[in-house]
Amino acid sequence: MSTSDTEKGRIPYKEPKMVVIGGGTGLSILLRGLKRYTSNITAIVTVADDGGGSGVLREDLGMLPPGDIKACILALANVEPTMERLLQYRFNEGRLKGQSFGNLFIAAMNEIYGSFEMAIKEVSNVLAVTGKVLPMTLEDVTLYAELENGQTIRGESNIPLRSRELSSKIKRVYMEPKDSYPLDEAVEAIKMADAIVLGPGSLYTSIVPNLLVNDIVDIIYESKAPKIYIANVMTQPGETDGYTVLDHVLGVLEHSREDLLDYVVANTQWIPRETLIKYRFDDAEPVDLGWKDEGILNSYGIKLVKEKLIDIKKDYIRHDAIKLSRVLVEISRKA
Repeated sequence: MSTSDTEKGRIPYKEPKMVVIGGGTGLSILLRGLKRYTSNITAIVTVADDGGGSGVLREDLGMLPPGDIKACILALANVEPTMERLLQYRFNEGRLKGQSFGNLFIAAMNEIYGSFEMAIKEVSNVLAVTGKVLPMTLEDVTLYAELENGQTIRGESNIPLRSRELSSKIKRVYMEPKDSYPLDEAVEAIKMADAIVLGPGSLYTSIVPNLLVNDIVDIIYESKAPKIYIANVMTQPGETDGYTVLDHVLGVLEHSREDLLDYVVANTQWIPRETLIKYRFDDAEPVDLGWKDEGILNSYGIKLVKEKLIDIKKDYIRHDAIKLSRVLVEISRKA
């Protein structure tokens, strides 16, 4: 019979409870790395999406948009490659053109169970998800942006497009209706977390919408866990043009509270010029760390964590999910 770690006087490894808040591709990429370090993951995902296949289902069926949630479920799922390919598959022809099978799967479960929350739980059970994936709210919310020129844009998918067309930066975003509230399960996960992570993801259309749900900022702030924001590695046209790391952080704080964050994780890795060429056609550029950024962040009581975090595959620039996850877990252990 083997001797236990406790009997040997060693402290057994405790998997940290990680709460990750956001949406979009950045969040799902991070989750794929994070599940290698812990099974105690709760992904809390925005439901402000109104574009693409998700937008069609939202309009046709009156359900919450499944796209970002589907991506997070697949990132945490433990299924055969064929099953993942099936759920990722997008129809190329007919009335279903552009729609993904995974979205339709969630829509069907929503009809069967009569509840979006229950549908997500059952889909997660079927796909043997590591941890939990939760919508931030069950309210049918719509995202609005007020631009610096005074104009207002309605709809998450329209915001970056119209901002570019009008050549006016985003001043603030807000949601209607204002009486949206977080799920009790999400609140409990935040209260029990060892680390609370915002991002990576589109600042105004994936990260900030979660902070606009009633009471959520105070719930995050009151948690004893370190609050960590992950700065994007590239700017997003029509949303964060010309933004530095500090600009991203200020966008979060201006929509929450000045003392919300404890850490900011920023990339310092150089990106090859040839990789940046196609991004420059879309006016996207690396998110730089300004020479004053660290000092200003320190004045807010925020510790800057600088790491080389780039992963380039087929000329697409992403965070290195494994390196980034390791940084987050290390922060959680120090707390």
